[in-house]
Amino acid sequence: MTEPVVAAKAPAKVTLEAGKDYWWCACGKSGNQPFCDGSHKGSGLAPMKYTPERAGDFWLCACKHSAKKPLCDGTHKTLA
Repeated sequence: MTEPVVAAKAPAKVTLEAGKDYWWCACGKSGNQPFCDGSHKGSGLAPMKYTPERAGDFWLCACKHSAKKPLCDGTHKTLA
């Protein structure tokens, strides 16, 4: 598998802490979207580490096709 599964066609709003490491699911298979739960194993894809510089709400990509991963850039609106 080289293409991620579209977990959702809308971003996930999450509240994150500044300086804390988060592992964003890049494969789309995690049951803990938008974060990794290890479901990527054997997929050829790996989670992405994200460490926000500020605390607050963030919109993380759930379609897995954003050009600004792990942040949403609206690409989900163009998916079939």
